[in-house]
Amino acid sequence: MKKNKDKSPVRLKGALNTYMQWPLYLTALVLCMVISIAMINKEAAGIMLLYTGIYFVIALNLYLFKKKYITGELVRFASDYGHIQHKFLKELDIPYGILDQAGHLIWANNELKDIVVFEKTAKQSIQEIFPDLVLERMPTIEEDVIVKISHGRKQYRVLLRLVEMRDEQENVLWTDQWSSEENGDTLIGMYLYDETEINALKKENADEKMLVGLLYLDNYEEAFEGADEVRRSLVTAWVEREINKYMQSIDAIIKRLEKDKYIFVFKQKYLSVIEANRFSILEEIRNLNIYEMSITISMGIGVGAPSYAKNYELARNAIDLALGRGGDQAVVKEGDKISYYGGKSVQLEKNTRVKARVKAHALKEYVETKERVVIMGHSIGDVDSLGSAIGVYRIAKTLDKKAHIVLNEVTSAIRPMLERFRDNPEYEEDMFISGARAQEIVNDNVLLVVVDVNRPVQTECKELLDLTKTIVILDHHRQTGEAIDAVLSYIEPYASSSCEMVAEILQYIGEGLKLKPLEADAMYAGMMIDTNNFMTKTGVRTFEAAAYLRRNGADVTRIRKLFRTDFAEYQAKAQAVSSAEIFMDYFVIAESNGEGFDAPTVLAAKTANELLNIDHTKASFVFTEHNDKICISARSIDEVNVQVVMERLGGGGHMSAAATQLADVTMEEAKERLKAVLVDMTEKGDI
Repeated sequence: MKKNKDKSPVRLKGALNTYMQWPLYLTALVLCMVISIAMINKEAAGIMLLYTGIYFVIALNLYLFKKKYITGELVRFASDYGHIQHKFLKELDIPYGILDQAGHLIWANNELKDIVVFEKTAKQSIQEIFPDLVLERMPTIEEDVIVKISHGRKQYRVLLRLVEMRDEQENVLWTDQWSSEENGDTLIGMYLYDETEINALKKENADEKMLVGLLYLDNYEEAFEGADEVRRSLVTAWVEREINKYMQSIDAIIKRLEKDKYIFVFKQKYLSVIEANRFSILEEIRNLNIYEMSITISMGIGVGAPSYAKNYELARNAIDLALGRGGDQAVVKEGDKISYYGGKSVQLEKNTRVKARVKAHALKEYVETKERVVIMGHSIGDVDSLGSAIGVYRIAKTLDKKAHIVLNEVTSAIRPMLERFRDNPEYEEDMFISGARAQEIVNDNVLLVVVDVNRPVQTECKELLDLTKTIVILDHHRQTGEAIDAVLSYIEPYASSSCEMVAEILQYIGEGLKLKPLEADAMYAGMMIDTNNFMTKTGVRTFEAAAYLRRNGADVTRIRKLFRTDFAEYQAKAQAVSSAEIFMDYFVIAESNGEGFDAPTVLAAKTANELLNIDHTKASFVFTEHNDKICISARSIDEVNVQVVMERLGGGGHMSAAATQLADVTMEEAKERLKAVLVDMTEKGDI
């Protein structure tokens, strides 16, 4: 077929053929002119007709006998033009190639051949040469596709452009390697732009950017309390020596702002170094222990902002987050992305109550300026959430303000205590309201107090957060990157419970405030549950708060009877304990069957507390199924921060008690995910 095609005569088509025929067409025009002249002078018309005939003969001769010569010249020109075009495309500095729809390389210029080397392999599939060239979508006529790839030591930006061939097969330069019958009517043009040098310059520019960091001594006052001046100076000198030595290793400039606060500036290229060693300065300072004085530090670093001022603001947010999570950790904030490092030790209890007094006075002012108060805890409320809400309710009532507690779902964990308030003539009927009812009454003249939770998604009714600008948070859980925008935030991870924090605040409200025995019972019960009967996370201030509640009529015997476990729950807990397994020698993992219980997560939490009684156990994890999700309750005593473990799975909490929920996974898949996290964090030294 190709041989016959080569021997067929070359025919002119289109505009070029019309151009060659124009002299013949002009003969008709000249004849018209002869006729016009004949009307005036016949002799002149005869002479004109003679010359017209000569013109027609010459034009016909050129068209018939010189056509091949002219066509040959045109073919030679086209051939020379095509050769130059082909040579230009072949020697183009930009690597360029043609792919079919299946990703086979059909044709490549010299630059692309130098990169490809193994052209036969590329013809099988271009991905054999460029494994990074993975197309999530194909290019279209309207839109090209750009893919970033690496090949050898170079980095390329690959532009893929759709080329429609249709009837142009005869005009393409690679027609001998391509057939429209086999490859369709469209091809893909591939351009490779070398961005190695540009990327290197970008990286160098990014590495040279200056970052701002803040470093705080967490427990400066508590560590030096009662120490003489000599010991104080010696310990301070040792701490500063370790800090300066670390800062010198990353070529940083550090300046003291206050006695326990520092600011430092360093190049961004060192950030990956200190992240790789997991901010080793945290452990170095923690392990100093001079004169039995243990000091911890917190660090906050801001990254990625367009100006130094904004980087400083990010650093401020990061250090606040580090302190809100209990200190002894570093937080790197890059826009909305937050990375946590450290946080292994238990935060030391603050000996001073100055902060509690200041927060109490601020809360009192907010209550007095609003017409009513709405209190909200976390979803699937527990006794600590209910008890702290009742404490805030008493503050509002003492200041003659209308108050409501938002409560949607009543579980078995809080039902015994809740029934003592409902249908009680001493309390208003609308003391407890639903989330829907709360949305109807909350406005800018309402104070919303959030207790025992600081994450919007975990509140009883998150829609309320958008209905008022005056929000107060009282919580003992460590903060995460997802925060509530509050006018007053009192978050103390060292506290055993929210009830402990509210009990301290109550003592500074004044106005003759006195809890009723029923309210004191609720708050005391919240402390008992969250401390596992005062065995975990208790400090001096915990027992002082408990003593205050006892003075207000809390009865331990009455509370114990109220929260005794029924036989079915006791059996379920025993069954979960009996099926527990030991993982990595120190972690206990169990599965709790919550079927038939309205609060399976509470049952799982109680089981996790029970498992801590097993010798050599560092942390316990109990799985249960609830609302089509796998819930995990995590507990520890002092050696493992279960909060950072649960954060890796999307949850949170505080160091000794945390939880999370996993969606779209089976029980076995959830267990495998936890085990993978435990192995990874143990290997990296995060736990």
